[in-house]
Amino acid sequence: MVNAATVMAPRFEVDPFWPKPLPNHWVIGAVIGVGVDAQDNVWVVHRQGSLEEKEQYATWKPKAAECCAAAPPVLKFNAAGDLVAHWGGENGPPGTYEWPTSNHGIDVDHKGNVWIGGNGRGKQPAPLAHDESRMASAGAVHDSMVLKFTPSGKFLMQIGKPNATTGSNNTENLRLPAKTLVDPKTNELYVADGYGNRRVIVYDADTGKYKRHWGAYGNKPDDTQLPAYNPSEPPPKQFRTPVHCVALADDGLLYVCDRTNDRIQVFTKEGKFVKEAWVAKETLGDGAVFDIALSKDKGQQYIYVADGSNMKVHVLKRDTLEVVTTFGDGGRQPGQFYAVHSIASDSKGNLYTTETYRGQRLQKFVYRGLAPVTKKDQGPAWPLRSGGSGAGR
Repeated sequence: MVNAATVMAPRFEVDPFWPKPLPNHWVIGAVIGVGVDAQDNVWVVHRQGSLEEKEQYATWKPKAAECCAAAPPVLKFNAAGDLVAHWGGENGPPGTYEWPTSNHGIDVDHKGNVWIGGNGRGKQPAPLAHDESRMASAGAVHDSMVLKFTPSGKFLMQIGKPNATTGSNNTENLRLPAKTLVDPKTNELYVADGYGNRRVIVYDADTGKYKRHWGAYGNKPDDTQLPAYNPSEPPPKQFRTPVHCVALADDGLLYVCDRTNDRIQVFTKEGKFVKEAWVAKETLGDGAVFDIALSKDKGQQYIYVADGSNMKVHVLKRDTLEVVTTFGDGGRQPGQFYAVHSIASDSKGNLYTTETYRGQRLQKFVYRGLAPVTKKDQGPAWPLRSGGSGAGR
């Protein structure tokens, strides 16, 4: 950690009343992606198939109770927390597209189009697993594609075909892609690909034409199975699945989540390696670097890293990749996390997080400006008026 006596960091307070309750007795399962569009609407994608049987009494035949039923997988909230749109989950007409068997990641590009990936195997929704990285080697691979839709859910394009992957150097198909982003300056689609492959791959976002791909350190990807992560060993020369996120800064630097290696690797847009850093390096199991969001100040001075194993968000200085502070802790209360999975920021600097496995939650953290850092781990980001310390204090 940097010198706490001289460091400032963003401060956040959880909004326990955001979003507003869903209609129709709807409930959400593992929330596996979050994105913010140009109007500060918040989009999430969740897994209907991850809900327990008794969470869906209203769908039993005969109906067992008034509550509840799975919400549609794609949900759009306005800045006030109202649900304003919902769709998804169905296959398209024959020959068009197949919905992922296990949704993973959502991104809204500069044109308003919605991109969705998946890490599902087989024809049924993937079961919950305590380690998503182990799911990549379990059974058949169905989700070897990403899908592009209009904001209203009209299908536009599919890149890759289900059940068609052949490895990390196949440029026509993906293998369990985790997250996407579109560069507004070049209209190029970057894919963290992902749970089966070990690469970043780039396509034209309008035509789906392949552009380039690379693995760790900018090398050609190698699908050789790596041994279990050991933080005391030299850094591995390849990504370890899952390659879980991509995030693009305004200055053109691309940040990649090498999740179970507990590291961030930074590249140019062309795939030239720039630098790397570790976050909570001793973390085993699911790893520490689940997702990344960038701050909205001029120069984007801070990186926010969602850490689903340690149940917190790390705040890093973007120029040095040093951890300044953290907020959050394990638990079910507002401001706590169970498997925080995805993170996004809006134009005002507010953060939105989602939780996978049995977390099944979307939370908003209101940006309250910069504040002196007095300790590394701030704990839950409760509002100061409620007697909490407030993260970043």
